Parts: sequence; structure tokens; C-alpha cells
Amino acid sequence: MKRDLPQEPLPSSPLLPSSPPGETEGADPQLTPPVWIFGYGSLVWRPGFEFTSRKVGFIRGYSRRFWQGDTFHRGSERMPGRVVTLLEDCGACTWGVAYEVRGEQIAASLQYLNVREAVLGGYDTKLVKFHPQEEDGEEPILALVYIATPQNPSYLGPASEEDIAAQIIVSSGCAGHNIEYLLRLADFMRYFCPQAEDKHLFSIEEALVSILPCLYYTEDPIEETTNVPQKSQS
Repeated sequence: MKRDLPQEPLPSSPLLPSSPPGETEGADPQLTPPVWIFGYGSLVWRPGFEFTSRKVGFIRGYSRRFWQGDTFHRGSERMPGRVVTLLEDCGACTWGVAYEVRGEQIAASLQYLNVREAVLGGYDTKLVKFHPQEEDGEEPILALVYIATPQNPSYLGPASEEDIAAQIIVSSGCAGHNIEYLLRLADFMRYFCPQAEDKHLFSIEEALVSILPCLYYTEDPIEETTNVPQKSQS
């Protein structure tokens, strides 16, 4: 049964920019400092909120891992899917997309992400330094990121690439099949960040591709299909 998204107010957070006391009421929303939100999973292709601009780039000190369980978007209670979170890793960097939100977009996007990532996903928020791809030498941008930690109840932790791929193949949720999630993320890295390495991601993709032919194997000879009458080309 489809679960209704809770319409609860977004809790205040010390991570978000705030205005001095007395300046919030009646203030022009367009004068409010922008907020940047960094996505490294499904947010790279489906943000789900309005934004002013976006930049491809990376954050340092984290590795992307398929260690978070998902019982709503890409899985179910019976068969949880596998989605990505970030693992602190001093020498690593994770590529993704940062979205700039301004004015009324700020409250709307954070309300939406609070439900999508925190309430339904089990993710916490953190501030990170985002480095845009096309702006070498520029100062990094402070961005909000959602990270699932081992303390949340949906956290699955490490597993072999083959086991993760096998779990992804059989999982599907309200947002679609878990396979789509993996392949879209791999395509993003391949086309938008061709210079970057993500061994974990591509190893799981490779394992999935190697497993799929086994699932669809049939003993019926291919020649039998040649006996099916074909429509003539006009």
C-alpha cells in the first residue's frame, strides 16, 4: 500500500544559513543567501525540487558506498534495496552535482528533502566543501549533504560487490527498480566525470551485468524464432 508522505514542518538546523534576529519577517526572500545542496546518488539525475543553478564537481574526504538499505524508494520491507551513502575516507573524493537554491526555493527544497532523505531514507545532514568541476583555483562552495550513518536502522554495511549486485537485481520500490538506480549512477559518472574513478560503483555494475545473463538463460534454441512468420517490408 502506498505510504503518504508526512507533511511536517522542517526542523530548524544549525547547518542552514540564518538571518540576524528581527530581520526575518518582511525580508525580501531574494536577498537571503543561497543554499547549495550536494547530491551523489539519485539526486544527480532526479533532484525533485526547483533550483537556480547546478554544478558538477566533487567533495573530498569521502567515498561513495552501496551500504544503505532502502525499503521505500528502491526496495521493500521484504526485499530491501541498496543505495549509496558516504564513508569518511581521508584520501578519497566523491563526484556528484551541487544545486543552488535561492529565495522561496530554499524552504521548499529542504522540506522536500527532509521527507525524501531523512524521514524515508534515514539520512542525516552535514556541511561539506564542494569543488566545482569547471572552476579550478576557485574557492570551494559550502554545501549541505545527506549521509546515512551506521546508527540508522536501515544501514546494511559492507558486502562483496557480487552480493550487493545480487541484492540490487531483486529489489524494487516506489521510485523504480534498484537496477535503474545503479545504472543511472554509473552512467552519470561515465558521461559527466570521465576522468574520475569509482571502483566500488563500477565493480558492482560489472558484477550485475555478469549475473543478468544467467537469470535470463533459456535452453530453447535461438533457431526456433526463425520459424516465426515475418511481416513483409513495404
